[in-house]
Amino acid sequence: MARFTKVLVANRGEIAVRVIRGARQLGYRTVAVYSDADRDAMHVLEADEAVRIGPAPVKESYLVIDHIIAAAKQSGAEAIHPGYGFLSEREDFAQAVQDAGLVFIGPDPHSIEAMGNKSASKIRMLAAQVPCVPGYQGEDQADELLVAESKMIGLPVMVKAAAGGGGRGMRLVHEASELLASIQSARSEAANAFGNGQLLIEKAVVDARHVEIQVFGDRYGNVVYLGERDCSVQRRNQKVVEEALSPAVNEALRRRMGEAAVAAAKAVNYVGAGTVEFMLARDGQFYFLEMNTRLQVEHPVTELVFGLDLVEWQLRVAQGEKLPLSQEEILQRLRGWAIEVRLCAEDPQQNYLPQTGRVLSWRAPQGSGVRVDTYLRDGQVISPFYDSMQAKIIAWGEDRETARQRLLKALRDTTLLGVVNNRDYLVDIISHEAFASGDFSTAFIGQYFPAEAVAARKPTPHQVALAAVALYMDDALRLSREQGLAPEFIGWHSSHEAPADYRLKWREQEYRLDVLVHDGHVFTITQGGEKRVIDVSRNLEQEFHYVCDGVQGKARTAHDGDSVWIDAEGASYRYSDVTLAPAQAAAAGSDGRLLAHSDGKLVAVHVKPGDRVEKGQTLAVLEAMKMEFQLQLPVAGTVESVSVTAGQQVKNRQVLVVVKLRTA
Repeated sequence: MARFTKVLVANRGEIAVRVIRGARQLGYRTVAVYSDADRDAMHVLEADEAVRIGPAPVKESYLVIDHIIAAAKQSGAEAIHPGYGFLSEREDFAQAVQDAGLVFIGPDPHSIEAMGNKSASKIRMLAAQVPCVPGYQGEDQADELLVAESKMIGLPVMVKAAAGGGGRGMRLVHEASELLASIQSARSEAANAFGNGQLLIEKAVVDARHVEIQVFGDRYGNVVYLGERDCSVQRRNQKVVEEALSPAVNEALRRRMGEAAVAAAKAVNYVGAGTVEFMLARDGQFYFLEMNTRLQVEHPVTELVFGLDLVEWQLRVAQGEKLPLSQEEILQRLRGWAIEVRLCAEDPQQNYLPQTGRVLSWRAPQGSGVRVDTYLRDGQVISPFYDSMQAKIIAWGEDRETARQRLLKALRDTTLLGVVNNRDYLVDIISHEAFASGDFSTAFIGQYFPAEAVAARKPTPHQVALAAVALYMDDALRLSREQGLAPEFIGWHSSHEAPADYRLKWREQEYRLDVLVHDGHVFTITQGGEKRVIDVSRNLEQEFHYVCDGVQGKARTAHDGDSVWIDAEGASYRYSDVTLAPAQAAAAGSDGRLLAHSDGKLVAVHVKPGDRVEKGQTLAVLEAMKMEFQLQLPVAGTVESVSVTAGQQVKNRQVLVVVKLRTA
């Protein structure tokens, strides 16, 4: 076959950057594609060439097959790498690439089709004698039948979208009374996310681990496995932490699971990188879940423990080469442990609500064994159109505990200011004693991080005091620059020293502080009758060093309007400077106006003018960053107006519905 020399990457974000850099190292020229929202994104800057493929919404850009093919033809790319997500597991995309005379860097269309539907793939796996979870995967999708099959299988059961992944269209049901609503909700979400509402029912394997096997095949019939990854720390069936290897897998079990995964891949003549996912029960039994016919988000942990490059392997196999290593050669390379976390623009304290905005400060960690895959940079705009994951922080060590400690240090050294994110939440998970022990299941998040416990996290008085210091120093330095004042005049008084009254607000909590500055750098801060002295020893752009109670510390800061961001003492918080703000307004929604809580698309509008609604009733459903949110009001009344329709794109704080309040 003619060898290709230029690769188009049909994706965005960190995976596009990862593939572009990997291809470039092997000597390929690279082509990026971008939507209007990604015109200045890092993957565009990293590639040799870039082609616009449409407006920001994915259905008008990254999901339009014809636009991708046209971009390849226009740029002269001979091969297309799909990354993961978007079109990566669409057999019609792989077929269109091949029909256009281009090389698809991934499995053949028939393999994607065979494994793309969970029901159909499970039937194939049963035929290949791969262990599967008992369940129903039939064509009859009547609600009544699915309810009956669920009861026959025995609760609890998993209701799953047959055509998708990423936790969407998936529900764990414990009670028979919840079956019908869960089935209908899962079907609606699946149809919206994947264009296919087909469901399957599986017996829930309680207290199990999620363990997956990386497989790789070539066009000469060779298929190998590259160890396992443990992805048991999940939220809403979406992975939060991934590691290689698994604390629950020994060498004998690794071989058994690996051989089963190879059998699954061979059953569909698999070529390229793929992942076979299993549920691993406490008794050592494992059951096939699904096969992902693409590179996985968590592929870096496999690369680190085996010392190889999976993107390089993808490119070599796509060129018609044989696998670089045999099965035994791969197993002999196994060394150490690696753990990865997903840094996401989401608010764990508000039910993981996706966040958007402009990155004010981004600092990636460095150090021995640390790897960061990202597309972030200062000034990057995080939009509502794409996934909330912004970076992957990975650490390798000679053993699991070394990798865990390195990852903790890396996370604490990571700074992302300007957009609320889950970094502190990840620190709490990796430092938790249950995670450190290695003895946990897919119930880990629910067991150790229930919503009420996550929501209860708040800044310490010392962290609030540091925010006041950051605000003062930033204002003082700006005044010094604007007026040409020497630094020694910071904090100078023409009369006796007097404290300044500061009011800072974090979420709904307001803090009052008296701030007294001596010699421009020594702060005496009084809060609630408690005093603390903070001596700023070094003041840099977006960072200051300080001494408090004899201990030196470091704070990273950003200031945007009335928002003060500070990362210090192992946590990051955003405060609002409300020192001069008017009195607080009434609680959100108490006036009867339903506002969008973020940019996104309305999936459904459940009310019309004249409808009577109750407090807490779902009025509309908003989709943002691939998640659905039920929008409600804390009041009852009659719908006065509805200004939006299902399918409409809306902005943060846009008025959706107005309700005339019901009087007592």
